[in-house]
Amino acid sequence: MRIKAVKLWLYSGHFKRYYDTVKIILTEQNMDRQGVEVSVVVPLLNEQDNIRALYEQITQTLAGKYEYEVIFIDDGSTDNSFTVLAGLQKADAKVRVIRFRKNFGQTAALSAGFDHSRGKIIIAIDADLQNDPADIPRMIEKLHEGFDVVSGWREKRHDNAITRLIPSRIANWLIAKITGVELHDFGCTLKAYRREILEQINLYGEMHRFIPALASWSGARICEMAVNHRPRTAGVAKYGIGRTLKVVLDLITIKFLGSFSTKPIYIFGGLGLITAFGSLIGGLMVLYQKFVSDLPMNRNPLLVLTAMMVTATIQFILMGLIAELLVRTYHESQNRPTYVIKEILESPLIGGDKR
Repeated sequence: MRIKAVKLWLYSGHFKRYYDTVKIILTEQNMDRQGVEVSVVVPLLNEQDNIRALYEQITQTLAGKYEYEVIFIDDGSTDNSFTVLAGLQKADAKVRVIRFRKNFGQTAALSAGFDHSRGKIIIAIDADLQNDPADIPRMIEKLHEGFDVVSGWREKRHDNAITRLIPSRIANWLIAKITGVELHDFGCTLKAYRREILEQINLYGEMHRFIPALASWSGARICEMAVNHRPRTAGVAKYGIGRTLKVVLDLITIKFLGSFSTKPIYIFGGLGLITAFGSLIGGLMVLYQKFVSDLPMNRNPLLVLTAMMVTATIQFILMGLIAELLVRTYHESQNRPTYVIKEILESPLIGGDKR
């Protein structure tokens, strides 16, 4: 009977699930024992002619110096990029490939790479060969000096002046002024991060270029380093002048999240106070014109404007209160604190815990 029961257990599928669970545990332990130091995250879209050369340059730069992995994220390529990536992964266990079902954008690709990386240090780099992998060791050295984020600065760019350089400089100046993070080049993908910094950041939309600003608001130490920028020799650029408009819209979101994400009543309440003050002034002028200048109130456009500002005041205050409720629901439902701890120093309790 026992033998028969064992056979039934084996064939019932319970054994397979048990085996798969043990396999996952052992695999994760093995990955931990490998001790990956550096994860290189490479988002790409239709870069079949650049992938192999980039892989070789990354390998030449990191092999023998670090325990590393290279994570390629195929963001819905329609050329032979995935075929090339599959061949690289088959030949080199350090290569990992994530393939999207469709194009989700660079931010989503970077986010997937960050989520699946194992290294203590994470390097993001473009797949178009314009970023130079030879700069990676210098960026890692900067992190070892105590910085949390090292942002690449393409000081000498090889891009079209009208469609890339001028819009980029305007956008970078605007981002630096509004966020308070003084970097020359927010758009450079080549950046180095400590893992614990990225774990505090959630990326949405097209927010990848604002990671230094988001990290800075969490207390990260950020530095900028001039990196080599090379002209594109194969493939087609995926960005044009239209990206600058998206940056402006994203910047509004980033400013709101950075300054008012935990206290939205301040911005809505502030606007409400401004309209309340305007309605007070408008109302006094209407009364003055009615009783001093003998101007009929029903023909005075200031009366309509005053009524509109009173309505706006009520709406702004109510929006602020609703936003406060949403913020509290967001933080409390996820048990998410409104602060970020870097480290805790404390002595053990003398005589043990008396509770």
